[in-house]
Amino acid sequence: MSTMRFGVIGTGMMGCEHLRNLLPISDAVVTAVSDPNEEPLNWARATLGENWSSVTAFTHHQDLLNADLVDALIIASPNHTHKKILDDVLNTSIPVMVEKPMCTTVDDCKVIVEKAKSRTEVTWVGLEYRYMPSIKQFLESLHSGDIGNLKMLSIREHRFPFLTKVDNWNRFSRNTGGTLVEKCCHFFDLMNLATQSKPIRVYASGGQDVNHLDEFYNGERSDILDNAFVIVDYENGVRASLDLSMFAEGGRNEQEIVAVGDTGKLEAAVPGDGNLYLGLRDKKELTVLPISETEVGHVGFHHGASYVELVHFMEAVRGNGPVEVDALAGMWSVVLGAAAHRSIDEGRPVNIEEYGL
Repeated sequence: MSTMRFGVIGTGMMGCEHLRNLLPISDAVVTAVSDPNEEPLNWARATLGENWSSVTAFTHHQDLLNADLVDALIIASPNHTHKKILDDVLNTSIPVMVEKPMCTTVDDCKVIVEKAKSRTEVTWVGLEYRYMPSIKQFLESLHSGDIGNLKMLSIREHRFPFLTKVDNWNRFSRNTGGTLVEKCCHFFDLMNLATQSKPIRVYASGGQDVNHLDEFYNGERSDILDNAFVIVDYENGVRASLDLSMFAEGGRNEQEIVAVGDTGKLEAAVPGDGNLYLGLRDKKELTVLPISETEVGHVGFHHGASYVELVHFMEAVRGNGPVEVDALAGMWSVVLGAAAHRSIDEGRPVNIEEYGL
């Protein structure tokens, strides 16, 4: 296909971000969107501007699927709607990128993994942190053996509270899968990528201590966790940890990631200062590694990573590149978040085998 026709299901914050990513891509055009709410459809109209005239808008995703207007789809609807929409999309021959988390429960993820296996079209999960310049180069350095054999991985996210979404759907764990699924599936995906091993055990402590405590919707108080520590043990002996605070927006960096191997230590940060830092044990010195930036058509919320991931998705749809973030990767990122929540709720370590995996 010379020009790929895109449909976007869900035109809230991330849906419109994907529209902005598509606009500068010369061989992509938005031909359809769907959202059950008028306000997000108006956001899409404003985002696309003069390009809106070539778009057909629907209020139900099935009508979009039936219209034969698209060559590829992006699902950016609320988390708890992903499973139903994926069920319908995977019954078609349309390639799809679904925003993280793929689903809100491990059981639903298992179903989607099996459905994705049964078709030849691309099923891709939007885990764009892989494509942030500093993190991409961090992983390349790690996997090239710059610090020897990885032994410990530490990820810290100290950031702002959850933003307001349509109908406040993200204020309740039943809709998001819980904070450690909704937000932290990105970091669990990075852990899985970095360790290149299977997680076997999760320990976690966390709570809702600062944010949203006085927010009530239809008489029900918001219940989303706002801080946690999570430790993951891997089959190959690597230990990984996550330090999350969503009431820490005053710091230097939003994310920091550190890997320690048997011969050295590697450090990256987002937004950071444009460098990675490599320390070697035998030399007892620190080497500064400038980060190679990739030219992007839209920087957006994730330092250009969403744009880069979308370009890679398009290459996979055309058969010119691999499916880099498949349904299996999407499932494993959710598994660790779900296990962390279970560990917090039940006050115990959780073995991954409890999920039948």
